[in-house]
Amino acid sequence: MQESRFGLSSGRADVPDIRPCGDSGLLLEMGNAGDVLGAYSALAASVPPGVTDLVPAQCTILVTYDLHTTTADAVASWLRSTPPTASDAPDGSVVEIPVTYDGEDLAEVAAAAGTTVEEVVRLHSTAGYRAAFCGFAPGFAYLTGLPSQLHLPRRPTPRTRVPAGAVAIAGEYSAVYPGASPGGWHLLGTSTAAMWDLSRDPPGLVQPGDSVRFVVAR
Repeated sequence: MQESRFGLSSGRADVPDIRPCGDSGLLLEMGNAGDVLGAYSALAASVPPGVTDLVPAQCTILVTYDLHTTTADAVASWLRSTPPTASDAPDGSVVEIPVTYDGEDLAEVAAAAGTTVEEVVRLHSTAGYRAAFCGFAPGFAYLTGLPSQLHLPRRPTPRTRVPAGAVAIAGEYSAVYPGASPGGWHLLGTSTAAMWDLSRDPPGLVQPGDSVRFVVAR
């Protein structure tokens, strides 16, 4: 395979690719090369001058930089020389999110999982979660750690409106909708937590790498 200008498109499964993304960005494509959260944690702990943002996704990390301060080659060299941390190493805050388990899909989820509503609540509320990445909407954090018994495909027909604060699951993820929006996830409950607040720094309640616990509201 022909090398990219950054020398990382080798075709090897153990080496991530780095690709240009716009005029001032690089996309680190993890593929099978490693864990995105582990790579993100290591990079976030050693940001060099000129790098302006790191945006993890399911299989990639977008790195943006200031053209007046650094170069694409310098940023690529930093990416290439920074080994990931252990994927299970805690590196963020612990966020507790209160939940009232009153979601309209609870009975359907229980039936699909072959269990009871009470067991769905127990499984969801006692699991330990970690924010893998944010997307879809500001403040929407994709949380890994959902028990495998609750791994369900998205609803066949999305709702045109899911209310703000809805606690939901789809695939291997759980999340809290930060604002009202369309959505195709299964609704388990509601939370009063403000997932996105511009008066905070940062505005998002949950950041990539954070640990999350859902606490049953009394």
